[in-house]
Amino acid sequence: MPAYLDCEVVPSAAPRRYFIRTFGCQMNVHDSERLAGILEGDGLVAAEGVEDADVVVLNTCCIRENADNKLYGHLGHLKAVKDRRPDLQIAVGGCLAQKDRDIIQQRAPWVDAVWGTHNVGRAGDLLATAGATGSPVLEILDATLDDDEAFPSALAVRRDQAWTAWVTIQIGCDNNCAFCIVPSVRGPEISRPFGQIVREVEDLAAAGTVEVTLLGQNVNSYGRDLTTRLRGEVDWHHHAEVTGAAWATAERPRARPLFADLLRDVARIDGIRRVRYTSPHPKDLRPETIEVMATESAVCPHLHLPLQAGSDRILALMHRGTRRRAISKSWPRQGPQSQIWPSLATSSWDSREKRSPISNALWRWWPRPATTALIRSSTRRGQAPRRPAGPTR
Repeated sequence: MPAYLDCEVVPSAAPRRYFIRTFGCQMNVHDSERLAGILEGDGLVAAEGVEDADVVVLNTCCIRENADNKLYGHLGHLKAVKDRRPDLQIAVGGCLAQKDRDIIQQRAPWVDAVWGTHNVGRAGDLLATAGATGSPVLEILDATLDDDEAFPSALAVRRDQAWTAWVTIQIGCDNNCAFCIVPSVRGPEISRPFGQIVREVEDLAAAGTVEVTLLGQNVNSYGRDLTTRLRGEVDWHHHAEVTGAAWATAERPRARPLFADLLRDVARIDGIRRVRYTSPHPKDLRPETIEVMATESAVCPHLHLPLQAGSDRILALMHRGTRRRAISKSWPRQGPQSQIWPSLATSSWDSREKRSPISNALWRWWPRPATTALIRSSTRRGQAPRRPAGPTR
C-alpha cells in the first residue's frame, strides 16, 4: 500500500453555531441580519435555538420599560445554560446596551460581550477578544467614528428571504419628543449619500429582490442634514452623488429633506415591484411624498404614521413639532383612500378640543431615562429624575 494512504484521517472540527434573538423595531431586525453576516464571515453557522448554539446574541430595544425586563429575564435563563456549558458565549447589543452600558455586566456578570448602536461592525472582534482573554468585554461608543461604517448596509448580510430586503437610508434622530429615548441611544441624524442607496437597490434588484423597505429612525427627514451642510458651498450643484439630481439641478440650494426624491428614484428601478418605508415623523410628512405614493405604482399604498395624539395642546407638551391642521393639509384631497390609526402615547385629551373622527390604537407611556417627560413628572412628585447610565450624546 502506498505510504500516503497509510495515514489516520482526522475529522475536521464542526463549525461553531450562533443564535440571535431580536427585540424591537425593523432597524433592529436589519442590524441582526448584519450581525449574522459578520458571524458567518467568521466561520460560524446558524443554530436552531439557544440550546445548540455556541454564541447567543441578544439584540435589544429600550423604547418601553418591559424591554428592559425581557432582557434581564432572558439573561437569567441563559445563566442556567452557561452553567451547564461554560464555553457558551453570551453577548448583548443594541439600544438597551447603549443605555445600560456596564450595568448589564454588573447585573449579569456571565455576559461575555456588550456593544452599543454605534459599533455593530465590531461584534466579531469583541467576541473573539472575550474568547481569547476569558474576560468580559464592554465597548460603547457615544458616536459613530466612521460614517461609512455607521449604516448596517455597509456590513455583510445574511437574509432569510432573497425576494425582500431592508435598506437603511438614515440613522439617528434630531427631534426632541418629550417621551422618547431614541435620540439618546441612536444619536443625531446621519443620512447616507443618495447615489449609494440607489446603487444598493439596483444591486438588490439584479440579484432577484423585488421588494425593499427603506428604513430610518426618522425616515422621511432623510437628506435634510446633507442639504443643510451643502447649501453653503460654492459648488453645491456638483454634489448629485450625495443629494440626487433633483436637488443638485435646482435654481438655488435649499435645506430640505430629500425623501420624496429618493422614494421616486427607488420606485423606478427596474425589477423593484414594491417599495415600503418606516418610520416617518408627522412633522416631515410633505405633499411631495404623498404625491409620489399616489403616482408611483411600485410604492405601496400604506403609511404607518405615529400621530401620538389628537390634541394640539398635548402635541405641544410632547414636543412633536406639528399640529392637527398641518397633518390634514399634507393629506391628499384626491387619490388613494386612507384610514389613519393614531398610536397615542397619552390618554389625555383637551376637553376644549373635539376628538378627531378617526380610530384610535392606545399604548401605555413608559417612563424612559433622561426624557423631558420623565424629568417633568419626577420633579412634580419631588423625586430626583432618573438619568441614563452614561452620556447620551
